[in-house]
Amino acid sequence: MPVIRLDCRDLEELTGLDRDQIIDKIPMIGADIERIEEDHIDVEFFPNRPDLFSVEGVARAMRAFLGLEPGLKAYQVGESGVVLQVEPSVKPIRPFIACAVVRDLDFTIPSFIEALMGLQEHIHWVLGRDRKQVSIGIHDISKVKPPFRYLGESPDFAFVPLDFDREISMEEILRVHPKGIRFAGILSGMDRFPLIIDANGDVLSFPPIINGELTRVTEETRDLFIDVTGTGEAVNYALNIIVTALVERGGFIESVRIIDLEGEKSMITPDLTPARMALPISEASRLIGLDLGVEDCINSLERMGFGIEGVDGGILSVLIPPYRADILHQYDLVEDVAIGYGYDRITPEMPDTPGIGRIHPLETLKSIIRDAMIGLGYFEVMTFTLTSPRMQFEWMGWEESGSHITLMHPISEEQTILRRNILPNLLEILMLNRHRELPQRIFEVGDVVVDEKNELHLAAVSIHAFADFSEVRSLVDAVISEIWSDSPVKIAPSDNEAFIPGRRADILMQDDIVGFFGEIHPDVIRAFELEHPIVGFEINASRMGEVSV
Repeated sequence: MPVIRLDCRDLEELTGLDRDQIIDKIPMIGADIERIEEDHIDVEFFPNRPDLFSVEGVARAMRAFLGLEPGLKAYQVGESGVVLQVEPSVKPIRPFIACAVVRDLDFTIPSFIEALMGLQEHIHWVLGRDRKQVSIGIHDISKVKPPFRYLGESPDFAFVPLDFDREISMEEILRVHPKGIRFAGILSGMDRFPLIIDANGDVLSFPPIINGELTRVTEETRDLFIDVTGTGEAVNYALNIIVTALVERGGFIESVRIIDLEGEKSMITPDLTPARMALPISEASRLIGLDLGVEDCINSLERMGFGIEGVDGGILSVLIPPYRADILHQYDLVEDVAIGYGYDRITPEMPDTPGIGRIHPLETLKSIIRDAMIGLGYFEVMTFTLTSPRMQFEWMGWEESGSHITLMHPISEEQTILRRNILPNLLEILMLNRHRELPQRIFEVGDVVVDEKNELHLAAVSIHAFADFSEVRSLVDAVISEIWSDSPVKIAPSDNEAFIPGRRADILMQDDIVGFFGEIHPDVIRAFELEHPIVGFEINASRMGEVSV
């Protein structure tokens, strides 16, 4: 979880509290204090609260929680007159962008620039998945001339990147600049790179890699232009978190008009309109275990920075701050009611019916599988259950099934469905580690969702120059012999499109397919931007019968 360094003097000025009060009260908003030093405090927050990843966000939350400034904070957004044009050439590369201008900032305040850059990097990690889904550029707008253009440019295009004193091409940046080396994989396989330039052709940003040296933020900077690019709607949440934090420093937010030249449509960002969500008071009372009244719920939510639009029939209409990217369901509101009410005011109760704890049989099975796979020389990985149809079906050569579960409100294009198979996730891990030495042998035992039911699957892949069918057949035989030797398993020819014809097989139990294995098809290997032979298997462990260990 992110550990945030908070400057004590800074936090005292922003909250109006002294150091001892801050140390005493900060755990109440969900922080774990990691370290206390004379001039700073290191605190840890859950990743679901990126709005608390800065001293400004923490100060805002504490003022509301302690009743100094409860309720929803209103944000005024002026018009900057700045226009950014999105050209069709960038759409296949990094299609989403949101921007803002923030004026009247004082960067001579000690540690302000450092704190802003820290917030930027924490958002890159949590919301941005290490810049793959969201990346932020922060610029001194006085150094450039609007309107701006967001386009896909040739890798040969050259400019002076941040911390350099000479022009180099974007392709060279990926090879020699520290940030380029670290994040080059995000743009792997692209024949054009995203770029933001001004009316004179000067470079603001090469997202998600590096800004231009021209727009470096210094103590003399007063006005900022902020761009957030990415692969989904999370760019708007990231922008809202940044600009609302800057308001705590006295900044004034101005909007940017973004014109999509391909669709001939435009939008205004940032959008700081609070979202609305209904919360039945009875549901909050039931889940928390208290008999809460209307005022209890209202006061608790206002201490957490929410607004209350009204109450109708025991149902609150709650206004959600624009920086709260984590509020997805009314259960999230219930959690904040409990925090705002105060966990210290909730009396613990012993259950009426005593029980004896024991390991769940499913966890025992997972442990047996892990021991077997590690003994066979494979390393365990854990990947996300959320994925995309492109990776789960298209890249694998599988026909898209209509029975998969789709999210109604996904944050990212890369996480829109629940996975039906683990094998694509393992191939993605190989893709992300293609610069590392071979061989690589990894496995995962985890949940998939098929026909609205959870199943436990085991999958493994091996990549190296000599990977072949004999290797994976021996591996499957060893796994079944080690874990399910009493199960009536048969091996039969397969027509699974993810594998090479003639070098693929299905695993059958009573004529039902419970697994498959083989040599991964070259088309699949290319789709995942890999180059070496790969073998793999996947078994539905839920249907393999009793373990023989």
